[in-house]
Amino acid sequence: MAGSSQSTNMPRLATIFMFVIAIFILFDQTLRNGLGMIVGYGLEPLIGFGGGFPVMSLFLSGMIMTGLTIVIRHFFIDYVEQVKSQKIVAAFNKELRQARMENNTYKMKKLTEQQAKILQKSMSVTSSQLKILPITLIIVIPIFAWLAVFMTQVPSTNFSVPWSFNSDLNGIYVMPSWILLYSLASLPFGQVLMRTLRYFAFKKRLDALKAEGK
Repeated sequence: MAGSSQSTNMPRLATIFMFVIAIFILFDQTLRNGLGMIVGYGLEPLIGFGGGFPVMSLFLSGMIMTGLTIVIRHFFIDYVEQVKSQKIVAAFNKELRQARMENNTYKMKKLTEQQAKILQKSMSVTSSQLKILPITLIIVIPIFAWLAVFMTQVPSTNFSVPWSFNSDLNGIYVMPSWILLYSLASLPFGQVLMRTLRYFAFKKRLDALKAEGK
């Protein structure tokens, strides 16, 4: 039991540690600039374009970061088990709600006895996702640090959008515009990549089940 508790706490501690580092880098300009400059030695020759195409640099960095984090999650997360766990929890909650509406005390008692086991299974899936969060933060933090430095060094941060012909990438609308543009590029790409990888993961599992049934 002690070993199991320690193994459960390790990813949680690693995640907390990475979040603390992320907060320090986010609010400490010296750390952020230092990390950004180091990462820039690798990224600027690849996607910096000498600062001449900052929008393209944002799009490419978003695709790199999103692609790497999603591919890492793909190899560490069992999508079939994840969906199965979600279905079991949803079915259990539906049965429990129905039992309460019908005031079926016997059924409520039986379901309540099974609740701990259902929640434990759900938590095991969540824990597997938590384990890889520190790894993804190792990718996310340096790229954002580089972008924060990069966007202060480009010759011109003006760009055109449908609602404005002279927008500033460093302008602030709730958050800096370059972060909004970065999200606009990375989120759709991430959804397409994630759904594609899930499709192939499910197809592979179905093909394996069909082969076993022969």
